[in-house]
Amino acid sequence: MTARILEGKDFSARIKDEARAAVAQLKADGITPGLTVIIVGDNPASQVYVRNKHKTCEELGIRSDVIALPEDSTKDQLLDTIDRLNADPAVNGILVQLPLPSAIKSHEQEILERIDPLKDVDGFHPFNVGKLVTGAPTLVPCTPAGCVKMLDLAGIDIDGKRAVIIGRSNIVGKPMLHLLMARHATVTVCHSHTKPLGEVTREADILVAAMGRAKFVTADMVKPGATVIDVGINRIAPKKLVGDVDFDSVKEIAGAITPVPGGVGLLTVSMLMQNVVTATRLQLGRH
Repeated sequence: MTARILEGKDFSARIKDEARAAVAQLKADGITPGLTVIIVGDNPASQVYVRNKHKTCEELGIRSDVIALPEDSTKDQLLDTIDRLNADPAVNGILVQLPLPSAIKSHEQEILERIDPLKDVDGFHPFNVGKLVTGAPTLVPCTPAGCVKMLDLAGIDIDGKRAVIIGRSNIVGKPMLHLLMARHATVTVCHSHTKPLGEVTREADILVAAMGRAKFVTADMVKPGATVIDVGINRIAPKKLVGDVDFDSVKEIAGAITPVPGGVGLLTVSMLMQNVVTATRLQLGRH
């Protein structure tokens, strides 16, 4: 049996269609959602990501602005920019593109916490993290939210299933835990100290790999028929990307699997658009 391949482009298109319809509804009420992205410096990968976000905003009817600050910008200059956007009612979403230049990288948490939680479309602010933990409506990190949305669109049930997450990052692993628990999965989070890892992962009906190690998850770690979500992106050659899962071997035992590239990564920007809509609604008091 070869696994069903969960192609990111198909789910991304459906998520964007939902966001486009929601934007049209807001526009009918005279409201145009707006996203502002701040990029500091000239990191080539970051510039590609920002252009992609800008293009997707335009495609869906979301107003998009990019503020490009020079590489040598100070922490205070960046904070002043965020304060100005926080005070601007036309800006519904604020995103600081990471990574930051080395001179201000150590202040990353302080910078992210300066964003108004209601405009925090990355879902990284501690206020939003706390609301996620307690199950209140909030802005959620885009990648884990996209994974759960994909499961729904694919018709893969979460309720009552055993889910195992490998990786405990604040960006994927921890929010994924709370999103899956909220959907009544029984969730285990594994990490570098988990022993024996393979015994735990083989219990999973839904296995999420998000630890950043190329082809780490092998077929002997996967329960036959399991759904495998590969969040990892690892560059093993100049033009060769692979995930955290050994795709070729695992696809022969899994029930469904996401490819890399072409899987979860495509969902992240689509879910960002959903978050801009959610932020706009929260600011209007429409939960």
